[in-house]
Amino acid sequence: MTGTQLEVLTALDKAKTQWYHFTAIIVAGMGFFTDAYDLFCIATVTKLLGRIYYYDPTTAKPGVLPANVSAAVNGVALCGTLAGQLFFGWLGDKLGRKKVYGITLMCMVLSSVACGLSFGHTAKSVMTTLCFFRFWLGFGIGGDYPLSATIMSEYANKRTRGAFIAAVFAMQGFGILGGAAVAIIVSAAFRGAFPEPVFNVDPIASTPSQADYVWRIIFMMGAVPAALTYYWRMKMPETARYTALVAGNAKQAAADMNSVLAVNVEAEQHKVDEIVRAESYGLFTEQFLKRHGTHLLGTTSTWFLLDVAFYSQNLFQKDIFSAVGWLPPAEDMSAIEEVYRIAKAQALIALCSTVPGYWFTVLLIDKIGRFAIQLIGFFFMTVFMFGLSIPYEKLRGSICDSGFCGGHQTVFVVLYAFTFFFSNFGPNSTTFIVPAEVFPARLRSTCHGISAASGKAGAIVGAFGFLYAAQNPTEGKQEAGYPTGLGVRTALLMLAGCNALGFLFTFFVPETKGRSLEEITGEDAGEKRSGLSNRNVISLSEL
Repeated sequence: MTGTQLEVLTALDKAKTQWYHFTAIIVAGMGFFTDAYDLFCIATVTKLLGRIYYYDPTTAKPGVLPANVSAAVNGVALCGTLAGQLFFGWLGDKLGRKKVYGITLMCMVLSSVACGLSFGHTAKSVMTTLCFFRFWLGFGIGGDYPLSATIMSEYANKRTRGAFIAAVFAMQGFGILGGAAVAIIVSAAFRGAFPEPVFNVDPIASTPSQADYVWRIIFMMGAVPAALTYYWRMKMPETARYTALVAGNAKQAAADMNSVLAVNVEAEQHKVDEIVRAESYGLFTEQFLKRHGTHLLGTTSTWFLLDVAFYSQNLFQKDIFSAVGWLPPAEDMSAIEEVYRIAKAQALIALCSTVPGYWFTVLLIDKIGRFAIQLIGFFFMTVFMFGLSIPYEKLRGSICDSGFCGGHQTVFVVLYAFTFFFSNFGPNSTTFIVPAEVFPARLRSTCHGISAASGKAGAIVGAFGFLYAAQNPTEGKQEAGYPTGLGVRTALLMLAGCNALGFLFTFFVPETKGRSLEEITGEDAGEKRSGLSNRNVISLSEL
């Protein structure tokens, strides 16, 4: 550490874990709880929307969303998220993390409520307004990614920084579980209050008029956790790193950290002025390309490839479970019963694989490092995805093996769960963490937003592409309104290929374990710029 390191930043790096760390994790983490709840609860109600608004009595089958409507409903929030990540990431570096933080939260709260209030009684009006509000819901969610990651990285000490950022992101697992739990409770309550026959017995009565309230309540409940944390989010001080290194106000940075850390640090304005002068290059400059171009390539490419697979699996769990026979045919269930069963399956996967994967990362990331966890995650995601796809027909029971034709659905679900475990104990966590560490303070939120937006571009590819690719390749056997596709097996093989590419692109991602943010980015040293790349070589040789 050179003499240009600010005392206030040194105090942050060396601070013992205190109550304010846990407060920051909870406040930022509840935003991610809401993010995951809002993004993934759509999977539990998509089939219900089809039954309510698109039932055609001439087909003798439950109603399903048309291909274009289903793609829009599933993908529009991701489009909004991508836009929000870019916009609020840039704004967080221009106006400050705290000023923008409350805007994103209110956008989520209002949009969650508006989704549930989507007006109209015709299919077109309801779906149009739902898509409109889900876009703005995604826009607010998008802003939470770069701001939460940046705030937590700039608050944390260097010894436990990875675990703190990972803990914020781990709330995404609880958000997925929370969305499934709410869907279970709401559907169980309505099923008890308004018992209905299965579709095969009475197609009309199997979807009672009260079912329209089920999906609306599930959407609106997403506003609750975000609204509860708004006050505490507004009480958080601006990060000292932004105040000192971007705003150039050493006195305010010292005052904020004195109150938070209960220490007495000196305001060193002359050092702040020196650092700000030395670190004045912008995003679209040759200096940024030379120092951080490879890092940006690594963070954007790996997040893109990860999200193609991750969001395909999450958004279409209901289709995969149905395909392998883990859920009964839609004709054998009522509308609300189907919501209940889909939510129960989603909760089981979240509880057994998604949530544990996140918390394994929290426990181990500052011990074995970001680079190793990302490699391990991509490797095993590839292995288990190939394990699903290569024997897919045998696992789902489409072909017979030694006279047995019942399928191996339990084996399929176990393999499927392991892909979720290693995505979360792996790149789904590390792709969020690393961009908050490797870029300089004045570009940190922007670059994290670009990396996250690249991930959401992958999610959009997964959301739209998998929907069509997974359709049956035989004409007449695909879902109503869809063209023939490649089949679930081929789609899963393609996702396995994305994971394998993610493994390769991980070698562009640096290791950041155990060092201060200023040491990583070079903001603490005038001429010594080679520390990060040298450290990468050591990490690769030690692996």
